[in-house]
Amino acid sequence: MNHDNDPIWVIADQENCRLLPVTPQLVGQARLLAEVLETSVEVVLLGEGVDIHTEKIFAAGADRIYVGDHPDLAMYHPEVYTDVIVKLAREHHPQIMLVGSTSTGRELAPLVAARLETGLTAHCIDLRINSEGILEQKIPAYGGEITIVCPERRPQMATVAQGVFPSSSPDQGRSSEIVPIRGPFLFSGRIQTLEIVMEEPEGIPLDTASCGLAGGAGAGDSEGWNRIAELAAVLNAGLGCTRPAVDEGWAELDTMIGQSGKMISPETYLGIGLSGEQQHMVGVAGANVMIAVNSDKKSPVFDQVDYGIVDDCREFVPVMLEKIREYKQQQASCR
Repeated sequence: MNHDNDPIWVIADQENCRLLPVTPQLVGQARLLAEVLETSVEVVLLGEGVDIHTEKIFAAGADRIYVGDHPDLAMYHPEVYTDVIVKLAREHHPQIMLVGSTSTGRELAPLVAARLETGLTAHCIDLRINSEGILEQKIPAYGGEITIVCPERRPQMATVAQGVFPSSSPDQGRSSEIVPIRGPFLFSGRIQTLEIVMEEPEGIPLDTASCGLAGGAGAGDSEGWNRIAELAAVLNAGLGCTRPAVDEGWAELDTMIGQSGKMISPETYLGIGLSGEQQHMVGVAGANVMIAVNSDKKSPVFDQVDYGIVDDCREFVPVMLEKIREYKQQQASCR
């Protein structure tokens, strides 16, 4: 089958009727891919009250939006959402399907891929069309990047985290076709949502912080980690971590930065007590200024940052805290 003119799809992601930033980012990237393939960009938007987001999605670069706006879709239900997307895909034959690497997307994408009997590449950090019109899906591995392709099956599916692609400048005058998705949307009864409890995040959100601070194994212990957390608070920075901090129980999994965690693009990134493994550093590639503190002068992190400080972070952080507080005290006394 010739797939040259088949559309590129983006599965929109929303929480409590709030469109997540990863959606317009993926639509913008899909627009660039579609220009190479000379095809259209289509978006699947499911939920209740979500039709308010169509203008923003069109402005990001979509040509058509399939809107399932129904009370049965108000709460994300993996089986129902999968069924709706699979039925649509079998009818409209997308050649590429992009999904946000969010808590919803990481569950939904493999379910859809399995039903459509196609491949899926998770946590992509770049997407390109090669000379044969195949999607090259790049992921970090083995200290660098590897490219995965799916030449035989369609759609070619990939998940991408928020922040991997920049938000494109919206074209506010852009609009096109809205296609309603008709119900009924039947629940299997195997899974039921009984209650949703929203937990307020502590500290500055990593996604929006102008300064992002990440701590690693160099913290040494929980006391060392607490000093790093204290530094983040003093700097008004979002606090993230690498995998060892999660494994030790110092930090929560949802604060991990990198290939399997969050992608951030702060003005300033400060990495403390971490080695600079590729799996983490891809998560901060969008930072404008990067600074690292590590006791090993040969640490690979120093090859990837703008400024490096060779010191034991357990000794460096308390001194930095003291100096910052002294500075703030002096500034206050001058007023």
